[in-house]
Formats: sequence, C-alpha cells, structure tokens
Amino acid sequence: MTQLLLFDCDSTLSAIEGIDELGRLRGPEVYAQVEAMTRAAMDGGAPLEDVFAERLRLIQPTATEVKHVGQMYIDQMEPDAAEVVRGLGENGWTPVIVSGGFRQAILPLAKLLGIGRVEAVDVFFQADGAYRDFGRDCPTARARGKNEVIARLKQEFSPQRVVLVGDGASDLETAPDVDLFVGFGRYAVREKVKAEAGAFITRLGELPGVLARCGW
Repeated sequence: MTQLLLFDCDSTLSAIEGIDELGRLRGPEVYAQVEAMTRAAMDGGAPLEDVFAERLRLIQPTATEVKHVGQMYIDQMEPDAAEVVRGLGENGWTPVIVSGGFRQAILPLAKLLGIGRVEAVDVFFQADGAYRDFGRDCPTARARGKNEVIARLKQEFSPQRVVLVGDGASDLETAPDVDLFVGFGRYAVREKVKAEAGAFITRLGELPGVLARCGW
C-alpha cells in the first residue's frame, strides 16, 4: 500500500523562495514588492491567487533566469533532504513535490533527490526565451490548490496515508486532507503554521522520528 510523502519546495527542500530570487534580478524596488507579496501569501495574510499573477507581471522572468533559479534550488538544498528522501523511500514512502513554484525550476532538484513526481506551476516563454504566461489553470497557483492536488493524488494512488511537509499558509491549508501536516521552520517560521501544525520541525532530519512516533 502506497504512503505519500508530499514536500513543499521553497523554504523547505531548498532555502530559497524562487519567486523572490527572480524578483531580486529586477533590482531592489521590484524585489521589495515581490518579497512583501510572497511573505503576505505565505503568512496567510493574502490569498495566493491575488499575488501570483502580479508578481509575474512585475518580474517577467526569462527562460534563462528560471533555469538559474533551478540551479539555486540545488545549491541551497536543505542539508538533510537527500538522506531523508532516500531513507523514507526505502521504507515505503513515495515522495512528491507539491509547490506553488515553477515546474521548470524545480525539476532539476527533484531529479537530484530522486523524486519522480512534481506538481507545480508551468511557466511559458516566447521562442526567444522571453516570458509569455504561466499555467493559470495550475491548482497550486491559487489558495487551496494543494488540496486539489492531494485529492487527485489520493484518487490516483489510493494511499494508506498522506503526510505533507511545508512552511507556508498554503501548506497548512492541507491539514484537513492529510493524515499529518508537518510544519517546517528551518528557513522561515510562520507563527500560524507553527501553532497549528500536527508536528513542527526545523530540519528535515527530524522527520523520520516524527513519523516513527506516529507508528509509521
């Protein structure tokens, strides 16, 4: 029987917020705007869909810049991530990344970690690599979108149990739809997430112990 282990990417599997790093490339003023919107969404103060399109309108990221952020994810990967994903995979857990980040940037990190499934937002470019649009129908670009993804994964895998690990409000929203929501605070501690998570950890190396205490 499948056990699904779902991971957020930004500020969880990697130290960075990819969208903020793209904003940084546009200078301090745009970065400040983008970072404030990201923080509001992750803290639960603003619906994700209210800020998602606006951040991209400001940044207009190119294909090369998105690829650059993909390398940053790898360069700043959470130190315990590879060992934990490998070890829990050997113990019957199927890892999946469920993220509001960009699929093209996340895929190299997923490949490195041996994670074969990535649920994230597609970004589209012109032939010359200029920004064109993003996948507006991608669930993780809107509030409670991760819940939609979880419902689909449950239908597909019929898992025995589902655990999600993440740092933000969109991760906390999944708590009613998973067997355990584990809040993550190594890079950003969101007080609401910390207070309401079923468990809270500050490094991924603590995760196997949390699951073991649940008898999993």
